[in-house]
Amino acid sequence: MNIEEANVVIAEAGLLVSEAEVEAAIKRLAQEITCQLKDSCPVLLCVMNGGLIFTGQLLTKLVFPLEVDYVHATRYGHATNGTSLQWTVRPQLDLKGRTVLLLDDILDEGVTLAAIADYCYQQGATEVLMAVLVEKLHLRKVTPGMRADFTGIEVGDRFLFGYGLDYKGYWRNAPGIYAVKGL
Repeated sequence: MNIEEANVVIAEAGLLVSEAEVEAAIKRLAQEITCQLKDSCPVLLCVMNGGLIFTGQLLTKLVFPLEVDYVHATRYGHATNGTSLQWTVRPQLDLKGRTVLLLDDILDEGVTLAAIADYCYQQGATEVLMAVLVEKLHLRKVTPGMRADFTGIEVGDRFLFGYGLDYKGYWRNAPGIYAVKGL
């Protein structure tokens, strides 16, 4: 994709969730997470690259003891469909006996988040929870009925970008959640 194609994508895209609505969802999630985890000193794992913006904005609203680490595992790269899971970086913190909260931009089919959760349990985590900015509502989850423990925004089955979600590597920085035209 070149700059002209990237500019066409955003010009033709539909804004589904405004920046103000995203910010309100993150604030609400922070309150829900605080209520549930404030006494557990959890490890928060940002799932890179998509979870970066969501994690950064959420962390400043969580005012309780916690540790932060990150993982980089992907099925997509710059493609629009996934293949096998590829690990780039595994968590550096010891997860044994800990509550772990995975932070990601989206729960789509859930393959990546399920694999990361399994890895955390293999490392001795006692509880693994998931918080996502966006959850797609469809029936293609890796585990039927799979849901995040904390969800900011629910959307239909569209190809999305913005606020951490990308389209072919671009527009993670878009100020809102957009749907690619025709996808």
